[in-house]
Amino acid sequence: MSDPVSALNGAAYDGVVRVEELGLRGMITLRGDHASVAVKNAATGVAGVDFPDALACDTVGERGLAWMSPDELLVLVPYAEADRAVAAMQAELAGTHSLVVNVSDARAMFRISGPAAREVLAKLCPVDLSPGAFGPGDFRRTRAAQVPVAFWMQADDAFALICFRSVAGYVFDLLKTAARPGGEIGYFPAGA
Repeated sequence: MSDPVSALNGAAYDGVVRVEELGLRGMITLRGDHASVAVKNAATGVAGVDFPDALACDTVGERGLAWMSPDELLVLVPYAEADRAVAAMQAELAGTHSLVVNVSDARAMFRISGPAAREVLAKLCPVDLSPGAFGPGDFRRTRAAQVPVAFWMQADDAFALICFRSVAGYVFDLLKTAARPGGEIGYFPAGA
């Protein structure tokens, strides 16, 4: 058996922001009724964070829960724990209409950090990223150029972004291009 590797082996770029592929991350799709106590308990039990509101993400370190749709969550755990987390959730949800799938090896995760992080993403994604509309913990599924992505704001100057592993190189190149020095637009004032 070969050792798992991330999509871009930790590639990074420093421009007006730092863009870095975050390596192997545990990611689990959980489909089910968000109003179900069993679904909430299964998700929060393995993630160790509060159940998110719509369009939100709650993370602590490598653990978290992201609202993907009215019946879908992304459960984040350390990569080495993903299979055990899937088994635990499946056991807890036995008899409950649900689906739990380890999608860790089908996804890539990036971090975009620095004072211009909001501007770099705004160049690529049709999302209102103004400080009054998008803040820490906010989450969106959208497109970056022509590919589906999801991202959330981790802090005032940092975002996490996930995409399909098959387009990780393309997304990294998009982010690098948007982060080139000299390409600042200045739409969002620094520190806003």
